Amino acid sequence: MLAALAAAQAAGQGLLLARGTVDPNGWLPGQGFTVTLESSGTTGTPKRLRHDFSRLRGRLRGVAEEGARWLLTYDPGAFAGLQVMLTAAAAGALLVAVPDAGAGTVAALATAARRHGVTHVSGTPSFWRAFLMALGDAELPLAAVTLGGETADQPILDRLAERFPKARLRHIYASTEAGALFAVADGRAGFPAGWLDEAPDGLELRIADNVLEVRSPRAAPGAVDADGWLSTGDLVERWGDRVLFTGRLDGLVNVGGVKVSPEAVERRLLAVDGVADATVLAVASPITGHLLTATIVPVPGAEETTLRAALRAATADLPPAARPRVLTFADHIPLSAAGKKSRKGSQ
Repeated sequence: MLAALAAAQAAGQGLLLARGTVDPNGWLPGQGFTVTLESSGTTGTPKRLRHDFSRLRGRLRGVAEEGARWLLTYDPGAFAGLQVMLTAAAAGALLVAVPDAGAGTVAALATAARRHGVTHVSGTPSFWRAFLMALGDAELPLAAVTLGGETADQPILDRLAERFPKARLRHIYASTEAGALFAVADGRAGFPAGWLDEAPDGLELRIADNVLEVRSPRAAPGAVDADGWLSTGDLVERWGDRVLFTGRLDGLVNVGGVKVSPEAVERRLLAVDGVADATVLAVASPITGHLLTATIVPVPGAEETTLRAALRAATADLPPAARPRVLTFADHIPLSAAGKKSRKGSQ
């Protein structure tokens, strides 16, 4: 991948990084060296966005760290995967990769991490939950733990801080459309509300109809409006000194006439003691239009009856439409190649 980037840059030609089977589908390289990326398509059809290379590396610091070993957990053709590879290359670090890493290979990644003594790992919160289970009690000399690609909830941040107390912990906010936006390193979910008045790294942030909007020098030109603003589609709420993510606008579902965010309900379940992972999906219902179902991965040794009662209690104060009607227990939750829980097909 890095060789392809270097070759395209040297030739002054555009490069398409397509997910899965390469299908140009009318793609035109444009003028000069650019990189076209595809979004993950977690909730719909992937979109293609063309970036000037300077935008892709805009937040890369390139600080050398002796002995650093990065684990590649993302699809190398994804925005996050490209950021990891460029970061490792800029720092002169070793990159540890597993062929076809992504869905179903978390155990292989954990094995590679132990074998090579990786020091830097970046992954989605869903990846980290599965990775912690696969890692077990094994020790890793982690110096940096990064979360991205999905909303970082407080329980997973707390688990990682406890598991790797010597590692720098941060969660980043970025997307194929917006580029790399900001990183939060205080161990708390969401981001400081003060950033709505003065954001870091040349950003501007605002909330419109409960949706976060950004203006960034690293956004893809085709993704912004005439004034340079991009609607992220992420629902947020301001709570005191914090802005918290509550779900996706395109993820809202109608349950008996009530708009419900499955992701917000999912975070309730993830905060329950005894839950290693959880996913909440909406399934079609002839009566209510949709209803919510939940799949739970319990921690080893959790007692099912007790855990079911705790899960019901965690959603008891929600409107009836937001309470999962079916609770299923499983040993893992499938992830996409992007390390995310797929939301497609649930609506």
